[in-house]
Amino acid sequence: MKSARIIAATILALAAGPALAQSLPDPTRPPVAFDASVSAPAAAVAAAPSLRSIIRRQGARSAAVINGVYVEIGGKVGEATLERVGEDSVDLRSATGRETLYLTPGVGKQVAPTEAGVAKRPRGKTEKANRP
Repeated sequence: MKSARIIAATILALAAGPALAQSLPDPTRPPVAFDASVSAPAAAVAAAPSLRSIIRRQGARSAAVINGVYVEIGGKVGEATLERVGEDSVDLRSATGRETLYLTPGVGKQVAPTEAGVAKRPRGKTEKANRP
């Protein structure tokens, strides 16, 4: 009789766990501010294309992911056509003109210094010992 009560209590405790977890927020869900459907109308999001990824292929058509949609060269993004896929940008052409989208807007490339311009660090004891 005592074991039957323990089993019943265990079943009730196990059944209550998922019910209590339903009220907890999803920790992996982004904040509401990042949800475009809540903060901005769909027309405004479609009006401002954003470059998400570039796929460059040797001997095949390059492509890009723009606004979450895979587009190959010559493909359409709304009213614009994907013309060129570069290393860090793509060019779109539409009736209103040409637009360049960058993977990292506001971040420019800088030339790395050559080996002649870099100071060499002195070798440590372990490096001298392991030298041929």
